[in-house]
This record gives sequence, C-alpha cells and structure tokens, in this order.
Amino acid sequence: MYYIDPHIHMVSRVTDDYETLARMGCVAVSEPAFWAGFDRGTVDGFRDYFRQLTEFEPKRAGWSRIQHYTWLCINAKEAENVRLSREVIAMIPEYLDRPGVLGIGEIGLNKNTKNEATVFLEHLDLAAKTNEQILIHTPHLEDKYKGTRMILDMLGGDRRIDPQRVLVDHVEEHTVRAVLDEGYWAGMTLYPVSKCTPERACDIIELYGPERLLVNSAGDWGPSKPTAVPDFIMAMRHRGHSEALIRRVVYENPLAFFSQSRNFRFTPPEVLETATG
Repeated sequence: MYYIDPHIHMVSRVTDDYETLARMGCVAVSEPAFWAGFDRGTVDGFRDYFRQLTEFEPKRAGWSRIQHYTWLCINAKEAENVRLSREVIAMIPEYLDRPGVLGIGEIGLNKNTKNEATVFLEHLDLAAKTNEQILIHTPHLEDKYKGTRMILDMLGGDRRIDPQRVLVDHVEEHTVRAVLDEGYWAGMTLYPVSKCTPERACDIIELYGPERLLVNSAGDWGPSKPTAVPDFIMAMRHRGHSEALIRRVVYENPLAFFSQSRNFRFTPPEVLETATG
C-alpha cells in the first residue's frame, strides 16, 4: 500500500532509511523544522538548516523516488531565546516560495512558558500574513493537556487562522477530541517509548473515525522508528479493517491536507511508474 509520512525528520536518518521507506510503500514525506538536540546560536545556523531542508533533502529523497516536502520555523525548544526567535521568524519569508515548502511548522509549546507562547503567537502572525498552512507540536506527557489547551485557545483567538489549514500533531487519547471538535486536523505520532503506539492509534481511529486524522513516525534523532506507519497499517489489518479505510488515513488524508498549500505539487506514484516504465 502506498503511504505518506506527514511528519518525519529525515535529516536525522541515513540514506538507507529512504530506501527502506520506499520499499515499504512510502511515496512522500513531510519534514517539519526541528530542534537539533542543542540550541543554535545564530540566525545563520537556521539559514543553513533551511537550505538543507529545501535543497539537499529533496534531492536525497529523490534518489529513492520519494517526494520531499518541508515546513519552516524555530522550534519551541529554542523559543526561550526570544531575540533569536524573532531574527529567525523575520528570515523565514526568504524561503516560503521555494518548491516543497508547505508552511510554518512545527511550532507550538514545549514547557508551556510565556516566552514559548510569545514566539508561537508571532509564528501565527507570520502564517496569517503570508497565507501559510500551520503544523503544530504539542508538549510531551505531563504538559500535554495543558499545552494543547493553551495552543487551541491561542489559535481560536486569531480569526485569521482557518482551522482546516492547521495540523495539530502528537495528539493522544486525552487531547484528540478537543482538536477535532474545534475543526483542526490531528496527527498521531507513533513512538516506541512515548506518545502513541500503532495499537493505540487504531483505538483512536475506531473511536473517532478517519476524518481529519493522520499518523506519522516522527523518525527523529531520538528513540524512534521511521517505519512506524507500516506498523500501523499492519495493526489495522490484524484488526480486520478495510484497505480503503487504511488508505484514507495513511495516503488520502495527508494528500487532502497538504493540497491546500500552494507549493504542494505531488506526482501520484502510478504516474511515476508509467513515466519510467
């Protein structure tokens, strides 16, 4: 089955991982800007990172015939440096018209601090002024419910933001209902040590249906599994769900959400196969 991983940090993975993903049916990935594991010190560090995301990673993905898309921001984990965050936000528009850039993300909250909220709101303002889609990170574990609620309140306070063009990621059982009820798309991140497992994602699909729900692997530099979406596909099959339902979650829903971005130019795998014989 063809699938799209809508949230995976491929700069953290080796080239062999692209090949493995392609063999398992992955035809496209979307890569939000992320924390490098340490705080970057200058805006030029982000400039180099954005060049990597928009120039080199699409090329590297293409070696395995995977289409690569990306999102730009300064991550919430670096938002305590408000001065640097503002310099990065001011620089982002230089890259928004590049091929494959889908919008602003993954912005959000980490420890739900005042500075994080300030930088989040300034990212929202940029997205509204430039008509970009938004991809949002919600906090981990003990801070998740409070942080998700803060994020939804800030989104709802800006009438320029269209919920249909916002993906709120890392939802779990106690946050997914609020996200869906307020009209946003929701992403479930499949992690081996935290967030959601494939089986719990199946439970959520069974409770809420497939409308505006996506699954992703995150596939970052920490404990993670880049092939977690195929694990979800197998878990759904073991429960007897139809191929049509699974395809909607792992392929059609990402296409529907991403298609709202002016820079999303996707070639269906069937067309690529015909073109290359």
